[in-house]
Amino acid sequence: MERQSEIGETKRQVKTREEEEEEKAEVEIWEYTFGFVKMAVVKCAIELGIADAIENHGGPMTLSELSSTLSCSPSSLSRIMRFLVHYRIFREVPPSHGGTSAFEHTPISRRLISHVQTSMAALILLESSPVMLAPWHNLSAHALIDRAPFMAAHGKDVWDYAAVDGAHSKLINDAMACGARATVPAIIEGCPEVFDGVGSLVDVGGGNGTTLRLLVQALPSIKGINFDLPSVVSVAEDCDGVEHVGGDFFNSVPEADAAFLMWVLHDWSDEECIQILKKCREAVPKDKGKVIIVEAIVADEHGASHDKLEFVRLMIDMVMMAHTTNGKERTLKEWDYVLKQAGFSRYNIKPIKAVQSVIEAFP
Repeated sequence: MERQSEIGETKRQVKTREEEEEEKAEVEIWEYTFGFVKMAVVKCAIELGIADAIENHGGPMTLSELSSTLSCSPSSLSRIMRFLVHYRIFREVPPSHGGTSAFEHTPISRRLISHVQTSMAALILLESSPVMLAPWHNLSAHALIDRAPFMAAHGKDVWDYAAVDGAHSKLINDAMACGARATVPAIIEGCPEVFDGVGSLVDVGGGNGTTLRLLVQALPSIKGINFDLPSVVSVAEDCDGVEHVGGDFFNSVPEADAAFLMWVLHDWSDEECIQILKKCREAVPKDKGKVIIVEAIVADEHGASHDKLEFVRLMIDMVMMAHTTNGKERTLKEWDYVLKQAGFSRYNIKPIKAVQSVIEAFP
């Protein structure tokens, strides 16, 4: 009888767990149904300039003050702020002395301010733009018929599209600059030694030059070469210590003590990565040169990562599937393959406080 009682109790525990999972699923399925709403409302907040308004005001703002400053409908803005406060993007300050409640910044909303170094606003505006959202409707085409979702949506790849659409090209450049302002300080703080002995540095696929400008400002002994397509570098701002050079990294890369690539290789297939890396290896001295790669490293299939940013890497991998033809985020095993195929003799990996890690590869 005692044994049967134990079995019965175990069954009740299993049933309880199943019931808990069902209850959890009933709630979570709504996240997948309306998950896009968070992105849409945050995009709305950026476009309205809510975070900038509170920052410029110098403190909490009432609904009346916000709606007046932004020329918004008070009733619509009230509903938007209710949503943003619920998700702790902004904080509502209780009224005092018979006044009205007001809204103030949180650590998240400060990342929506347009002009601060930690701003993510430009990246959010890129990823929530109609051009970048459309390919997601074609994600299944990638799995079913191996057709790139961006190509299916727009009839050309993301680079050809940007080449003829100046506004979208600017969105991309601003978003990449946004990412650079967040990542470069983490590189300099986490592994400054990778730049020891580097007198000249070529940023391969450097966009508008923000990454290199930040590096040269922090390490003024380095002479920088910002290398990207002619159409990209033609609109890059001049900066002391940085020379802008146009070209195609599939053909050649300007010579320097070290080549630097940040969030470039994940846009391309293994074969294309190997080709780019070979050109970078050829551009640096064989005896003391190096290629510095700043990219995500996804946990391999044999073990889950406990890194709090691993979910971001997995999301970005899906972004690569939606927005590039053959791009992907790579595991350590996959990075090992492309680096060895590109002819590097050795490499080491340095984690930093960012989604990416730093990979030092030597000829």
